[in-house]
Amino acid sequence: MDDLNAFKERVCKAVDGLSGDLVALGKRIFEHPEFQFEERQACAWLSEFLKAAGFTMEGNVAGMETAFRGTVRGSRARPHVALLAEYDALRGLGHACGHNLICTASVGAAVALHRAVPSLPGTLTILGTPAEEGGGGKVIMAEAGIFEGMDAVMMFHPSRSNWWARGALASQRLTVKFHGKSSHAAAMPERGVNALNALLLTFHAIDSLRQHVTSDVRIHGIVTKGGDAPNVVPEYAEGRFSVRAATRSAQRDVMEKVKRCAEGAAIATGARVEMETGHTYAERNNSQVLVGFFGENLARLGVEGEEPPKSGGIGSSDIGNVSMICPTIHPYLSIVDGDVAGHTPEFREAAGSDRGYRAMLNAAKGLAMTTLDVLYRPGAADEAWEAFRASVGAVS
Repeated sequence: MDDLNAFKERVCKAVDGLSGDLVALGKRIFEHPEFQFEERQACAWLSEFLKAAGFTMEGNVAGMETAFRGTVRGSRARPHVALLAEYDALRGLGHACGHNLICTASVGAAVALHRAVPSLPGTLTILGTPAEEGGGGKVIMAEAGIFEGMDAVMMFHPSRSNWWARGALASQRLTVKFHGKSSHAAAMPERGVNALNALLLTFHAIDSLRQHVTSDVRIHGIVTKGGDAPNVVPEYAEGRFSVRAATRSAQRDVMEKVKRCAEGAAIATGARVEMETGHTYAERNNSQVLVGFFGENLARLGVEGEEPPKSGGIGSSDIGNVSMICPTIHPYLSIVDGDVAGHTPEFREAAGSDRGYRAMLNAAKGLAMTTLDVLYRPGAADEAWEAFRASVGAVS
């Protein structure tokens, strides 16, 4: 343990030595937001930073142009720890989820580890995971087997509180497309079939459904196409929805009810409906062993965790799918006061603030020290796996 503590001190000093470069990299990504599967600049900048630090780099991971993998192999293949970097932004809002901080924290932790302890007793991987905001980059990686053989997978997320183990809802996107028939809206409306009416009926049906679902369910959507001119009966209308629930099983049941809302609207209006579903994001299965290590390490930095609410106030992430494969954590560090929500202009400004970058540096230190725990504590990886198997059995 004396060696482990010494390594932790060294890796924290290494993060401090990298702080100027990490903040500059985070600001560069913040100022150039890119959206799902389009994150070419961020992917290149992060990959270049890792390559210069001595990582063996690979692009186009799992067939995704904006995904990367950096690896440093130590004296043994296992334990194998992976740090995850997200860098996609939100359309219309930029980095209002703070992914510029997520990627620089993981990259900073990885580079600091390689500098402070060049010969690790295991394998260190950093994965660039695109399209968390709906595209499911980690789901695609999971389906491609990228996480097989990993003993711990970690990342952090900026938030309004310090939560080391917070849950997440299972989630899936649904695109609903209605096909009607155009006509002159004043002269011959009887010859038209209004696709927009069908879409609006779908929204109304979903609103009626809300009183018959459990309190964990979240259904929200937008109109992405509603017609071209008010004097033309819309022949095509499209809406996108996100359907969430506490578990994948519950989410599947709610999704079927939402689909029936659209099918009923099609019957009522005479429109034809098509529906497309996206990747399913699983609920999150936090590794309590890794959570314990991370909490101890943040306490070393003077940062204390808070008890998360028992219900409500949670979103979804594709890391849930990873957490069903191997021990995984996704802790949160505060960058705003408690009344500021994510996915807002206020949160975006916090993601580019000094407070945001201070949290990022603490997260980099915490992730690096927790990686050292997995690699150097006797039996730590086995303990994490034992707890993981029990927890997955409980949720499956």
